[in-house]
Amino acid sequence: MEPDTELRAIRGGGRNDSFNQLPSDANIVKLLGVHYLHLKTADDGDLYITKYGLPYMDCLRPENWYEKEWFEGHRERLKGTSTVYRVPTKKIGGKSVELVVKWSRVGQDVPLETKVLDELLSAEFNSPFEEFSLVEEMRRGAYGPPEIRFLTNRPAAIYVPPERLQLWQTGRSKYKINMKVRKHPGVEIDILRQYILIYEWVRGVDAAEAFEQLELPQEGLHRLTQHVQEALTKKGFLVADMKPAHIIVRKRNDGTFVHRRNQEILYALVDFELLLRTPEYEEIIKSAKRAEYLTRMRDRFLGGEGQPFPPFLKPVNVFGVDYIYGHVESTGGALWVVGKDPNLFDYFQPERWRKTHQIKLSESHHVYYTQTKDNINLVWKTSRVGEVPEIDPHDAQSPRIIDHGYNSPFEEFSLALELNRLGIATTYPRAIYMTGPQTEPADYIADRRRYESHKAIVTPEGKPLLRPDHDYIKIWGYWNGPDELLADRDGDYYRGISALQAFKEGLLTRALLNELIARMRGKLAAAGFESLNLTSHHLLLSSTPGGTLIRDGEGFLEVRLCNFEQVRRVGAAGQGGS
Repeated sequence: MEPDTELRAIRGGGRNDSFNQLPSDANIVKLLGVHYLHLKTADDGDLYITKYGLPYMDCLRPENWYEKEWFEGHRERLKGTSTVYRVPTKKIGGKSVELVVKWSRVGQDVPLETKVLDELLSAEFNSPFEEFSLVEEMRRGAYGPPEIRFLTNRPAAIYVPPERLQLWQTGRSKYKINMKVRKHPGVEIDILRQYILIYEWVRGVDAAEAFEQLELPQEGLHRLTQHVQEALTKKGFLVADMKPAHIIVRKRNDGTFVHRRNQEILYALVDFELLLRTPEYEEIIKSAKRAEYLTRMRDRFLGGEGQPFPPFLKPVNVFGVDYIYGHVESTGGALWVVGKDPNLFDYFQPERWRKTHQIKLSESHHVYYTQTKDNINLVWKTSRVGEVPEIDPHDAQSPRIIDHGYNSPFEEFSLALELNRLGIATTYPRAIYMTGPQTEPADYIADRRRYESHKAIVTPEGKPLLRPDHDYIKIWGYWNGPDELLADRDGDYYRGISALQAFKEGLLTRALLNELIARMRGKLAAAGFESLNLTSHHLLLSSTPGGTLIRDGEGFLEVRLCNFEQVRRVGAAGQGGS
């Protein structure tokens, strides 16, 4: 089912006419390419139903399979290292459905015995939404030989119970929990909630058990497992812990297996928490996504090509900047993506960049470079809004810096885009990510002025835009060339290097370094702005791959401003003004 058809099916209630009227509190959301019907459950949890689960939507409600007495009385523990059960639902409208329910292990260490391939030693459990996305992609089978198609147990829903773990249950101290959250605010799953993946039960028995029951030679089991692995590879996928138990076959009464028309054993695959693409297929996907991204990013303020706006995203404008706003369902957070094109939203979901390799760019603050799963180069920084600037009290600027405080991420993005329009080159603001709620009250907030000055600005749901019980992460483009140039022809045209680093590498003299700072101050002042704490690492130079610094048309070194935490209009008052 194509995405548009899938969305129409969800809006229409699926294949069963009895679902033509969806619940009034239902929302359609799209996560990593998969559409879900999102419902709040009777116990105040969250249920995300796929197109496969729509025909028996009411059976999937937790009170119809997860109710304590029913679940404990009807569940069957399945083999494996994870927590997984087979359980029937209660009869709803005369219908009961056999489910496989599995607790997600995202964020846990992968057991050493499952790391069977050298290149997969860094494998991590998929998040629930990543897993369903990959399973759907594998089921579609667009890549590789068209004659190879995989049967699987179909992903029906993801249930997120309302309970949040207590600190005493984790065995961690309050201090350590707060430090952990502050250090890794981009974690892609709410670590205090459980995620239960719900699959349809698939008839049959696992291959290992079948060969044992029929007393068949183990060589045949090895051949079947190898055949499945080879077929997966041809279609662009790997399973880091591929086992015969993940292959479901069907037996006839005469002790033989059900076969396909080509005489191969008919099988279905289960267990996808370590499913991933092969390196070759991953590169193809990345290249295609990057090419689309570069074109869309170039045209981000032109709109979404006249397409109807999806119901799960909203266009908003904050301080003169257009954003695509939506929820981050995996964390309980939110995301504001700069521009008018809703197709850019998924590129900045934390699942796409939080778990990729990070290179720290600052010794004193959380600033990281990463290449996302879509091959996009980004720099992300935690916002310091609400903190009191640490400044030398003997610095003449100290009172003004303290008086101004740190800009909010929305102020920073507005300033960066306005300065760029005024001819002062800046790095590109891409998105603002608000994490899920903190585990403890935000008593570390020392400067609440921005929260007060922003309190009249609300999200489409009517909640405050800037909230002290959440962290905010600013996502910037990594400078390697103008958006327009990259969209026409991709490549690493430039290397961004801070003025301070250029000085350390001997590319700048101290006199030239001071001149660059003075010139930027002058350009800001001429435009009616100032940076209260402008330093050499706030200036980004461009060099060729060969190490030559780029100069503009007037012969001056090309400089971009890359820090906006304490930029303000000249004469702007303190107390959080921008």
